[in-house]
Amino acid sequence: MTREPDTAANPGGGPADSLAKSWEPGAVESALYQGWVDAGYFTADPHSDKPPFSIVLPPPNVTGSLHMGHALDHTLMDALARRRRMQGYEVLWLPGMDHAGIATQSVVEKQLAGEGLTRDDIGREAFIERVWKWKAESGGTIGGQMRKLGDGVDWSRERFTLDDALARAVQTIFKRLYDDGLIYRAERLVNWSPVLQTAISDIEVKYEDVEGELVSFRYGSLDDAEPHIVVATTRVETMLGDTAIAVHPDDDRYRDLVGTALPHPFLDRTIPVIADAHVDPEFGTGAVKITPAHDPNDFEMGVRHALPMPSIMSKTAEIENTGTRFDGMDRFTARVRVREALAEQGRIVEEKRPYLHSVGHSERSGEPIEPRLSMQWWVRVESLAKASGDAVRAGDTVIHPASQEPRWFAWVDDMHDWCISRQLWWGHRIPVWYGPEGQTVCVGPGDTPPEGYVQDPDVLDTWFSSALWPFSTMGWPDATDDLAKFYPTSVLVTGYDILFFWVARMMMFGTYVAREDAGDGGVLGPRGQVPFQDVFLHGLVRDEHGRKMSKSRGNGIDPLDWVERFGADALRFTLARGANPGSDLSVGEGNAQSSRNFANKLFNATRFALMNGAKPGGLPPRDRLTAADRWILDRLEQVRAGVDESYERYEFGKAAEALYHFAWDEVCDWYLELAKVQFAGEGDGSGETGFRAEATRTVLGTVLDALLRMLHPMIPFVTETLWKVLTGGESLVIASWPVADADTAADPEAARQVADTQKLITEIRRFRSDQGVKPSQRVPARLGALEDAGLVPLEGAVRSLARVTAAEAGFTATASIEVRLSAATVVVDLDTSSTVDLEAEKRRLTKDLAAAHKELAGTTAKLGNEAFLGKAPEQVVEKIRGRRDVAAADVDRLEARLAELGQPAEGGAR
Repeated sequence: MTREPDTAANPGGGPADSLAKSWEPGAVESALYQGWVDAGYFTADPHSDKPPFSIVLPPPNVTGSLHMGHALDHTLMDALARRRRMQGYEVLWLPGMDHAGIATQSVVEKQLAGEGLTRDDIGREAFIERVWKWKAESGGTIGGQMRKLGDGVDWSRERFTLDDALARAVQTIFKRLYDDGLIYRAERLVNWSPVLQTAISDIEVKYEDVEGELVSFRYGSLDDAEPHIVVATTRVETMLGDTAIAVHPDDDRYRDLVGTALPHPFLDRTIPVIADAHVDPEFGTGAVKITPAHDPNDFEMGVRHALPMPSIMSKTAEIENTGTRFDGMDRFTARVRVREALAEQGRIVEEKRPYLHSVGHSERSGEPIEPRLSMQWWVRVESLAKASGDAVRAGDTVIHPASQEPRWFAWVDDMHDWCISRQLWWGHRIPVWYGPEGQTVCVGPGDTPPEGYVQDPDVLDTWFSSALWPFSTMGWPDATDDLAKFYPTSVLVTGYDILFFWVARMMMFGTYVAREDAGDGGVLGPRGQVPFQDVFLHGLVRDEHGRKMSKSRGNGIDPLDWVERFGADALRFTLARGANPGSDLSVGEGNAQSSRNFANKLFNATRFALMNGAKPGGLPPRDRLTAADRWILDRLEQVRAGVDESYERYEFGKAAEALYHFAWDEVCDWYLELAKVQFAGEGDGSGETGFRAEATRTVLGTVLDALLRMLHPMIPFVTETLWKVLTGGESLVIASWPVADADTAADPEAARQVADTQKLITEIRRFRSDQGVKPSQRVPARLGALEDAGLVPLEGAVRSLARVTAAEAGFTATASIEVRLSAATVVVDLDTSSTVDLEAEKRRLTKDLAAAHKELAGTTAKLGNEAFLGKAPEQVVEKIRGRRDVAAADVDRLEARLAELGQPAEGGAR
């Protein structure tokens, strides 16, 4: 592996005493981050000749604070951006916030309510001023939190969806869509919030299981012999808006009633019985009441059958316009009163209470939403959605993981028109003006509306401006340097749960604008047809039990609390380690503590290396390095290649796991221990002790240098702290990413030798532990067949790490173990007379002998079974013969050892 050393400031590296005694993230993270910002490391240059890499931050709501889902998003985006910057790309990670129409307006309206006022009391202009004031004073929370996470965003390009430049982009695309007939106004069914008194989007509706009531009541005659139909509903009050009863066309029970009409119990009109294939004849009575103005399915049926669609509820969900005694009641009171009135008429057939069913609630205000027929502005999505689907089918945009593609196509191939108007004051106001004679004109940016015209009072859905985010933030509709350099963006990172709500809308507008611009020589036409080349969809962050985090469960985790307690690196590594395409991840405090321990391990290992003079630099020729040195360099290259492959596939968890286990298991647990031996000159008898120690310092420094570089995108703070001392370099943010050395071939012999050495040391340690030998106590030992095993150069390491000394004159073995290695079996004779409990050793040997006898008996019996020998493949038979021979040898060895200890061996089958 080769890399630029980036050590010009201090080529010799830094001393260990320039590091603190332990890793204390809270003491250094803020200063490190501010240093990166002040140095301009995150500021993108559109005039650079480097290849571009760009990401736009999914804009969080200005009212909010970062939750664990945000922390995951930000960690993964930052890791991608930091790695690409190290790889030599010109990186733009563009931050910003969403004006969050409903959420922000709700905050300020609550403030007004505390003063005894409403927005109507102060008027639209004054209300908007209040919201901007609130935004200036309280809207910066997320920016500070992003800094604590270590987000390497370009703060000089921070955007807000209500910035003047973005407002101009919104007006531009609205007028284009309007002029193309893709925006229209119509009365349709929407999700209505009676508290907020506005339409809300599907993503702002949260479904909860509620204990309600299922009421079955009778339309028509109370005489069973006369025409009647029984229907069931959980919202009996809506029967005041019923305009039909529907049955399935093939349902023989109601065939004679289709085309007839039944009187309404409270209204002076009749209700027709219609046939529609949407009705499930197996559910309930097979007949359903149809309230087109207050139920989505009923609305569709009403359109198909040209049914009347009377609205029976006000904006605040009170019954109105029915001409009955129920007018003026809120919907929940009316539910009770209508049921009671039906009961008085003898029409209630059955009541089920409680009845558990799913009810949509407003995410912001908490009340059940009301499907309501309302005059709204809509986007005609058919052609836009088709282009979005075609872009993925053509490979212009690639979805990761591919398993999410069917969900994408299911949405874009069957998308309904999009309601884009909201009955709010905070947001992008709809640029349509109405004349005194009912004229309508759509006004573009810079245009002046006709005198005497009045602007539409509604504002646009927040998702409308967010759908322009990838290009409006870079200056569209103007031809800017940023657009020329960084658009289309390289990748969009977001959760799979908003694949439809946000990603699809960006694709629709991005492909539309590109087509439009291509036709008139505009800005985006030559730049490609999509807003992003890749879409990486990660899963949801769940608690340690796999449950979705929520306020009601009380299992939410504040990511900033973990930053405070464990450090930003611990939070980031916990999330990165669990992140794989499309999969949810479960996290708890144990994960964060483990990640904190990992940061501590890195810190302590690097500090030890510095204390022993480790430094990166030019490596000696491979034939001058020990097997341990060659092995760790080869493992480093294998890990580097695997990490690169995982990053390219957005397999963050896989990359994190590889780096974790390499750092902890191989570098810290093994190579550092082997390096200690080589530093001390307990080596290979080559007579080059000084050279070997110096080479080991270089190898160790080189490995840590590359390891810290590869870990930096995920855990930037601890790696920056360590790397700067190790190398004397300016900053890891602008250091180079490790790359392969094409001229260096792997050394499988070194890998074999180290693997055998590890196994030998582990087995000796295990034996010592079984015998109760203290870890610090050295035991005389004779290592037989080391030469056959090819481990003579590593004998010093084996003895040092296994704590066994050389056998001297008069050595008498009191214990023996055999360790089968790849090239030979090494017999380790130990003199444990002063350290081992002889009775415990006899018990161990007796137990092992019993197991050997059992194995010998079983394999001998199989080989004596003619039926088995006649059916089994030859290779199976040979394998059992081998097992029998090993067992027989074990019996001989163990019986001999027991005899030496004066313990008669128990007989067994031979």
